[in-house]
Amino acid sequence: MTDTRSHIPSSTYRLQFNKHFTFRQARDLVPYLRDLGVSHVYASPFFRAGPGSLHGYDIGDHNELNPEIGTRAEYDEFVSALHAHGMGQIVDFVPNHMGIGSPVNTWWTDVLENGPSSEFAPHFDIDWRPLKSDLNNCVLLPILGDQYGRVLERGEFKLEFESGAFFLRYFDTRLPLAPRTYTLILVPALVKLASMGVADDFLAEFQSVITALEHLPPRTETDPDKIAERLREKEIIKRRLLRRCDECPELIEAITAIMREIEGQPGDARSFDAFDELITAQAYRLSFWRVAAEEINYRRFFDINELAAIRVELPEVFEATHRLLLELIASGSLDGVRIDHVDGLWNPAEYLSLLQSRAGQFSPGKGDDMPLYLVVEKILLGEERLRPDWPVHGTTGYEFANQAIRLLIDPAAEKSVTETYAKFIGSSTSFSEIAYHRKQLVMRLALASEINVLAFMLDRLSERNRWYRDFTLNALTTAVREVIACFPVYRTYLTPNQEPGADDIHAVRRAVRLAERRNPGIERSMFDFLGEILIKKFPENIDEQTRAEHMHFVMKFQQCTGPIMAKGVEDTSFYIYNRLVALNEVGGEPNHFAVSPEKFFGECVTRLREHPHCMLATSTHDTKRSEDVRARIATLSELPSEWRKALRRWQTINRRHKREIEGDLAPDANEEYLIYQTLLGSWPLAPMDKPERATYLGRIQEYIIKAIKEAKVNSSWVQPNDEWENAVRDFLAKLLRAGANRFLDNFKLLADRVAQLGMVNSLAQTVLKAAVPGMPDFYQGTELWDFSLVDPDNRRLVDYEARRVALSSLAGAEPSVLLSEWRDGRIKLHLTHKLLHFRRDHPALFMQGGFTSLTATGAFGDSCIAFLRRFEDHALLLIVPRLSARLGFPPVGGVWRDTVVEWPEALHGRQMRDLFTGVEYTAGTSPLALADALRVLPFAAFALV
Repeated sequence: MTDTRSHIPSSTYRLQFNKHFTFRQARDLVPYLRDLGVSHVYASPFFRAGPGSLHGYDIGDHNELNPEIGTRAEYDEFVSALHAHGMGQIVDFVPNHMGIGSPVNTWWTDVLENGPSSEFAPHFDIDWRPLKSDLNNCVLLPILGDQYGRVLERGEFKLEFESGAFFLRYFDTRLPLAPRTYTLILVPALVKLASMGVADDFLAEFQSVITALEHLPPRTETDPDKIAERLREKEIIKRRLLRRCDECPELIEAITAIMREIEGQPGDARSFDAFDELITAQAYRLSFWRVAAEEINYRRFFDINELAAIRVELPEVFEATHRLLLELIASGSLDGVRIDHVDGLWNPAEYLSLLQSRAGQFSPGKGDDMPLYLVVEKILLGEERLRPDWPVHGTTGYEFANQAIRLLIDPAAEKSVTETYAKFIGSSTSFSEIAYHRKQLVMRLALASEINVLAFMLDRLSERNRWYRDFTLNALTTAVREVIACFPVYRTYLTPNQEPGADDIHAVRRAVRLAERRNPGIERSMFDFLGEILIKKFPENIDEQTRAEHMHFVMKFQQCTGPIMAKGVEDTSFYIYNRLVALNEVGGEPNHFAVSPEKFFGECVTRLREHPHCMLATSTHDTKRSEDVRARIATLSELPSEWRKALRRWQTINRRHKREIEGDLAPDANEEYLIYQTLLGSWPLAPMDKPERATYLGRIQEYIIKAIKEAKVNSSWVQPNDEWENAVRDFLAKLLRAGANRFLDNFKLLADRVAQLGMVNSLAQTVLKAAVPGMPDFYQGTELWDFSLVDPDNRRLVDYEARRVALSSLAGAEPSVLLSEWRDGRIKLHLTHKLLHFRRDHPALFMQGGFTSLTATGAFGDSCIAFLRRFEDHALLLIVPRLSARLGFPPVGGVWRDTVVEWPEALHGRQMRDLFTGVEYTAGTSPLALADALRVLPFAAFALV
């Protein structure tokens, strides 16, 4: 088959690679994806990650493929299969951080062995002079399951000797010992060896090894020549030690005996003194993972201790981490890249420009300013836009997912749904108030060290200015927290060489003003001081070094606000504010209820103008719930009265299943409210047998417990409340028990109605995603119904054989039958298949074509979304339903009454064919009656014949 690939995808299909889904399996899937209509596979990170990683974001080596996924030969076979079918590939790449939880990351291991003198120490964002002086030239490692002293005296630490090197073992974790500290083992081993009658010549040789260790440059040395000397000499010494051990078995015996002595005896506290001295002498300090948040001195990915940030802004780090990626681009194996967590980068615009520039070296003939298809994981809030100076094709599509679901929500129900929620939980706290306080909580606990660093930096800057030197460290810490808690976007993007943009100035000033209003008792000039620095209004007449320090603070501040927003809002507030959880999606703003068709169309026009190839997503590996679950939950806005009455009934029926814990009922009302929405959103379409019911119960229990931990109200990851969690598990088990069940009998009545309306919503999302400006992405398995919840639930293996069979069954299938049998999911597959093939066959229409919204009139005009895509002599007119509860189910034929859409004048006299049904129309001056156009399916896609 001829290679007809374009580096701009017409559509993508996300595959989650891990040990359960490999390159070989992906290769075998290629023909199916081609038949589906997909142009590019969108691969999760497949670079070498920690053993057993199911997501791939904990990369330990960017320049190796993950052996659990496959070999280079198997990868090349997968790529060859793609190319043979005219398909391409984009990959998810992680430039911001690396996994440090396994020996796969040799850079990190070297840093732990050698501290600041490691050649890789500059690669990581480590503060070697932190606020706590005891941590000078050390990395704090919060890996212990208890307080350090308890772990030590329980004998949980062990020493190991291998290939001339010593290691500290803590269960599955093995840490290197600093070479100079080997002497704490080898000196007593020399004494023991002498007592064993070993020859003096050998003892002298062994003493020489010890002397060489004592003369190594210290691990605090940062002079390049000394670092090189240390690197060279320590490896020579290890080889010498290994040879001595090979020559003299008694030496191994002596070393082993000393290691066992140093390891101490539980019950004898003094026996651990030597071990404590040895551990304390290392380039790392071990600590209890639950209590170390204030002192961690390396930048992390959010609050995940096992993911350490790297300084990709340094040329040597960029080159060292992008070697394989650029090789795959150069060979044509990759057509595009998705950049993970772009907001974590020091200077995103500079990084993205460099990546495009390097990619351009391999494709000079493309004649494109952006030779690499490049999208970024970026959350845009409010009216925020992607930065115009970023050489990217767009975002990964979170904003579309939220726009689409809000389009399907009835704005008239906002007051009713809000009141129902407030009455059920007994509170009316606003989302913005919850988000503010949860960001504060995150800054005081999980990300406390980042705030402490910023505050200390700001304090040093204030000390250099006589106007502000009276500000105390505590007061400045409060100012930093308050401004970040009030930040309206994830981050700003100031750089050393450019003046701040209007958007950045607006964001900072808005945050400062809100912080001032929230804190009338705090000196206003302190907020002004911070605010002026954050927009580069530095004091006049400062020298270049001081100016650089001010700018360094700004850059560090910008890297902190995103993780705090993510942890405080997405990962906490979204699990507390449960008014209508279809809105609680990554990039969403749950306080904003619905969006009008006019606003939705306006976003489409803007996207077409600014980023016509932007990725459009509805389900991803990161979404809180799948597109089909959200589509169902959104229908509650169309059934506000039924929802309110059902809640009252279910609350009464299930009250007896709750358990009282210290005066409170578990689950609490807010958790119960979430449970009912979750059940409605995920309830299976077919009756469940006993094993299926047990599987479903397990999924719901795990999801709700995760939600409770994330909310951090009645339990958390750091301080689990087992009693509360067990009570909630038991509550769910009783709700879903087989046999006589008054709750389920009543629940199913509303669940059936929600499932019907949710089907219409889900198909509407699918059609919109595949036809509006942008490039549609389909998460693995979602071409059929997918009622997954948040990870790991959405990373379950996909039954591709069932999908192959379903796709082959579409040939000759009657659309009316697909609709009547909608529960099998083939209707969704049918729409997806038809639209993706049309996109692939008409690339110019979607890559260059215009977008025009059309107005429907008549009884149900506001339940219709219609628009035209047109380029030269190609056109596609789409009709999609919304708010279909008022129409009845299914919303086809006469239920539309007198609702019509005017044919665009440019199409008059032209023959049009519906992609979904094959029915043909002649466009004319008479309007198109929806009762006719939608007589078979609730959707239409009229293409020029």
